[in-house]
Amino acid sequence: MCGAQEPTGLDPSAALFLDFDGTLIDIASSPARVRVPPELPRLLLKLRKERGGALAVLSGRPLAELDRLLAPWRGAAAGLHGSERRRADGQIACGPDARTARALSRLRPRLEAFAARDPRLFLEDKGGALALHCRSVPQYEAELRALGESLEREEGGALRVIAGKMVIEFASARADKGAAIEAFLREPPFRGRVPVFLGDDVTDEDGFAAVNRRGGISIRVGPPQETQARFHLHSVGAVLSWLDP
Repeated sequence: MCGAQEPTGLDPSAALFLDFDGTLIDIASSPARVRVPPELPRLLLKLRKERGGALAVLSGRPLAELDRLLAPWRGAAAGLHGSERRRADGQIACGPDARTARALSRLRPRLEAFAARDPRLFLEDKGGALALHCRSVPQYEAELRALGESLEREEGGALRVIAGKMVIEFASARADKGAAIEAFLREPPFRGRVPVFLGDDVTDEDGFAAVNRRGGISIRVGPPQETQARFHLHSVGAVLSWLDP
């Protein structure tokens, strides 16, 4: 499936799920260099109020980092690709598990050694996940992917490797954005609403699939390509215009 058609207007009664990097903000050369427009937290507060709280941000970043970047907004969210999840009432539903932590501890020295080969490589330690970035040196991408596949086999199912845009990430094998969306939809204020999910990367495909199963609206952001999303918006700017016409 290739989501080439743009979606119609956003239904104010829908349950809204939003990826962060590449969807709400433009991707930067490193995760620490992103710029959050000052109007974005205000927009999220407005959208959440319009739908009685049924808005969640889903990200590969930890929840604490999302809260820092999006303050004063602080609502339902899933961090670390679903390993962390906060309900709409503010209660923490789940966090990284001990098995994942042990596996990441075993991998950390090997990933640090790989990153040390070139100062333009960057190992992002998220606590509950590890991401090795090669955005400034794309010639390493094939080698990174081969390394990820090898280490994933060694860990025997404790971790899954997520191959994103110039990055490989090691995260819990028990969590993904699709499972996080399904969990939200079983709870108020999301329960009984049509889900809408916007994302831009391979890490969002599980979310697109979950929303499609529910008869919702899945929207991929960026250049058209093969995806499970049924609709398409071409840029972060187009997303913000669609959310706030």
